[in-house]
Amino acid sequence: MRPYLIGIGGPSCSGKSEVARRLSRILHAPIVALDHYYRDLSHLPFGERAGTNFDAPEALDHELMVEQVRSLKQGEAIEKPGYDFTQHLRAAATEHIDSAEFVILEGLFALYWPEIRELLDLRVYITASHDVCLARRIFRDVRERGRSEASVRRQYEESVRPMCDAHVAPTSEFAGIVLNGVHPVKQSVHTVLTRIVDQVRDHKHLALYFEAQ
Repeated sequence: MRPYLIGIGGPSCSGKSEVARRLSRILHAPIVALDHYYRDLSHLPFGERAGTNFDAPEALDHELMVEQVRSLKQGEAIEKPGYDFTQHLRAAATEHIDSAEFVILEGLFALYWPEIRELLDLRVYITASHDVCLARRIFRDVRERGRSEASVRRQYEESVRPMCDAHVAPTSEFAGIVLNGVHPVKQSVHTVLTRIVDQVRDHKHLALYFEAQ
């Protein structure tokens, strides 16, 4: 049985990661976080690395991404790259990910490249307003990535917002499901699982989930 691939795309801090984590627990599915595929910038001084537009699709090593997603689709394990968001460098350590019955791809551009989209069995887009996304991003980046609130706001207005409008938001047209990122996560997860069960019947994890509802 070929793995069932779920792609979850949408704006930064729209709620993609939380939906992915909930689905992962229910489906026993590994998560491939696509923001770990940023290109290695170790050849640049820190100032230039920090000034890179990380919200443009070309900032990601999509060639490696496509290669590894194809491997997962074929049932093969991968060594997913890691990324140091404080230093803007690819980490030395990789993460071993075995393919499974279900695999979740999560990131801004999960639905962006045709080569990725054609490998997905279900395409999910999560939307949220810029006000919501900015508030969540400030909370995350200050707490987890050593950023100042002022720098987060500046980056959002200079690159995150325009890149989202230009490159991320249009990918919603490729989604089979569009979810609202301010709705309860449980509701969004239920919507996704209901769609999956229409395609994958008699699966023990799905059966257990719906029995518990």
